[in-house]
Amino acid sequence: MTPGPVSASTATSPDLPSVDALLEELRDLQEEKIRAVNVRHGDDHAVNLTKLRAIAKRLKTQHELARELWATGDSAARLLALLICRPKSFDVDELDGMVRDARTSKVQDWLINYVVKKSPHAEALRGRWFPDPDPVVASAGWALTTDRVAKDPDVLDLPALLDQIEAELVSAPKTLQWSMNHCLAQIGIEHPGLRPRAIDIGERLEVLKDYPTPPGCTSPFAPIWIAEIVRRRG
Repeated sequence: MTPGPVSASTATSPDLPSVDALLEELRDLQEEKIRAVNVRHGDDHAVNLTKLRAIAKRLKTQHELARELWATGDSAARLLALLICRPKSFDVDELDGMVRDARTSKVQDWLINYVVKKSPHAEALRGRWFPDPDPVVASAGWALTTDRVAKDPDVLDLPALLDQIEAELVSAPKTLQWSMNHCLAQIGIEHPGLRPRAIDIGERLEVLKDYPTPPGCTSPFAPIWIAEIVRRRG
């Protein structure tokens, strides 16, 4: 699991670096070998994330600075912004705009997991984004829905979700497909009564069945993913 943001304690130093200084610092940390790897995964930054987190740890929570960094449009700056922002300080329209503006996979992932899920507006945004004609925005809606599958399933019609996944998963754009597949696996993991159907859907549709999985990692193919997590939980 990817580590979360730095501590939410607020820095008090009046000598914060400017946005331009931080952009320069991030540029100095760029490594082309990192960029080459990231490009293959839908990202465009070239900064080692451990070093980026060290900058965030130094800055601590700086919400207005985070807004300025986000406004630059630079992916590394936006990742830094997501680590030093105060998630509950964004209003619902601001978060909606940020998700619609975030077009690289790591920024999207951190925005949803580090910020939107911690916002009091998460359920309202799920209603906006599920569904949405933009597959990137719709994938955010599915990510929030997957979170509800585990934490608050009573707000969901789980059999209807399985119907939708069964009908749409194969033809969904890649980003959206990944989020829908995660939801399929989460339903199978968390809800034993629906597990056989979730596994059956995965086996018949074969989405991500041949996804290359490094040694020691769990395949994203839903039947394998479900079985492995259930096994670990005993």
